Formats: sequence, C-alpha cells, structure tokens
Amino acid sequence: MRLPVDAYWPGHQLVVEYRERQHDQPVPHFDKPDRLTVSGVHRGEQRALYDSRRDTEIPAHALRLIVIRPADLDADGRGRLRRNQEADLVALRKILARDSDEDRVVDAFRTWLLGEGWTPVDPTDPWTDLEAVRGDQRLICEAKGRTSAKGIDADIAYGQLLRRMTSQDSAIRYALVVPTSSVKAAERVPVHVRRLLRIDVYEVTDDDRVRQLAA
Repeated sequence: MRLPVDAYWPGHQLVVEYRERQHDQPVPHFDKPDRLTVSGVHRGEQRALYDSRRDTEIPAHALRLIVIRPADLDADGRGRLRRNQEADLVALRKILARDSDEDRVVDAFRTWLLGEGWTPVDPTDPWTDLEAVRGDQRLICEAKGRTSAKGIDADIAYGQLLRRMTSQDSAIRYALVVPTSSVKAAERVPVHVRRLLRIDVYEVTDDDRVRQLAA
C-alpha cells in the first residue's frame, strides 16, 4: 500500500508534510476516540501510526522529509492559519534552506540510525535535534555542524544533553553527533565521564559516513 503524503517533488527528492495541531496532541473532535476505524483503532491512533511510518519510511528511501506545523507559520493560538502569504513564504524559505552544516549532519545520522534498526520518533523535548528508539532503548541526540567555534559548540552540546537527562532510566543513552572537524573538541570530555553519563560521540565524515568513537 502506498503511503499518502501532502506534497512530493521527485526532482528534488523532497516530501513536505503539513501537520495540524491534532497530529501532536489529542483533539477529540478529530480523533473520534469512541469510534474505531476498520483497522481497529480510532482516528487519532491511526494518524499517529501513519505519521510514524512517514518519519521512518520516507528517509529510508533517500528522500528528504520536511514537516511544517502551524507554529512555523503565521497562526493563532489555536493553530488556525492567518494565511499571510508574505510572512509564510519567508518562514518556508528558512525551513527549506540548508543554510548550516548541522542539517547535513542530522540527515546523515538519521539515515545511519535507520540502517542500524532505530526508529526516529518525536523528541520528548521539542528542542532536541533527534530522538530514536530500538526495542526498549532510547537515544537522545544533539548535533553540531562545521563551525569556527568548535570547542564552544561542543561545550554547548554537552550542556544541552545534560539538560535532557530528566530520567534515571538506564535504557536511555545520549549521543553527541559532530562532523570530523569537531571530533577533537568533543573528545575533550574524558571517556570515563562520558561512560558515567551514558553519552556516546558519533562522527559524521565529510562524505556522510558515520562512526562511533571509542568509549
């Protein structure tokens, strides 16, 4: 069965999904929890299942997935678009642009995770760069791209990971994902400290290969 999407540009290998408020939070009017679909779940559960499949299957087919939400555009507090064409076009150009190397690093690492059996999921913290699950394991990731301030960016990333450590669940690990040029900066935190904090460091090379640093 083909998985429907909102928009697809094959020449750009680009899929764009617009996800209204009901994709991220329960909305009884749309979910209809008292009425099951033919698949045996209500519409809210079915929507979440389809979104999860899109998040996994689209990158697995070497396509770039862009997810746009009401908060990204000119919308009111209830997620209703004001349809401000000028402001929305500015926002969309920023979303679609690959201005930073961090986008490349995140895309390469996401593809690698899929190949290793991980499933990307919506992050627990919306500011997390990438979060994935595999069985009962969960991986919370912070990524940095090429930068002239390698040491500062690595220190910031470690701080961001520390702030994500809100659970004592030993099945949760943390990943710092950096380009080759920032490996030395990431390695300034000693291995024994990274082990205690369950932080793994991953390198994304200039040709988008991924390797885990020795721990």
